[in-house]
Amino acid sequence: MEGEIVALIGSNGAGKSTLLMTICGNPHAKAGEILYNNRDITRLSTYEIIRSGISHAPEGRRIFPHMTVLENLQIGARDKECFNREVDRIFTLFPRLKERMHQQGGTMSGGEQQMLALARALISRPRLLLLDEPSLGLAPLLVKQIFKAIREINETEKISILLVEQNAYHALHLAHRGFVLVNGIITLTGTGEELLNNPEIRAAYLEGGR
Repeated sequence: MEGEIVALIGSNGAGKSTLLMTICGNPHAKAGEILYNNRDITRLSTYEIIRSGISHAPEGRRIFPHMTVLENLQIGARDKECFNREVDRIFTLFPRLKERMHQQGGTMSGGEQQMLALARALISRPRLLLLDEPSLGLAPLLVKQIFKAIREINETEKISILLVEQNAYHALHLAHRGFVLVNGIITLTGTGEELLNNPEIRAAYLEGGR
């Protein structure tokens, strides 16, 4: 549903990251259809998919380390007009980035780099945001900050979010709905609360995951 946070959980190699990349057109799906807003985007180029309102913050952040915060945001914007229109909104969402706007991305902390990756994906004002492992490599306190930021983005910007996350506890606690992916197949679905309380999910993904 529009405006929801949907979590996709599963073990390593289940196909979670591949699914997000396929939605963005790299690689293209070998079979079936990807429908977005009742439109078949399966064969569109990545550029066309982004223009349609989808944005992707990939696993590992993948910011440009030798570019400044501003330069990274400029790359995320569709054009100069988009950047000029949206940059103040981004700095309101992430005031720390405003303080670091002229700093090279690679010199910032892991949490700040993750904020930059989120901001770069948001500056094009997407309607659907794909997040791949936003807590990867972060200390527990920073993980809580990042998930708080994701919730605020969803609530204030009304952006739909598809969240891939190894930290199943935080992901399901945040999500309106969740899906469990096993070897490329959805095996279970439910609300975030239902999956949190499912004994099978707790045993497979949640024990020790807080």
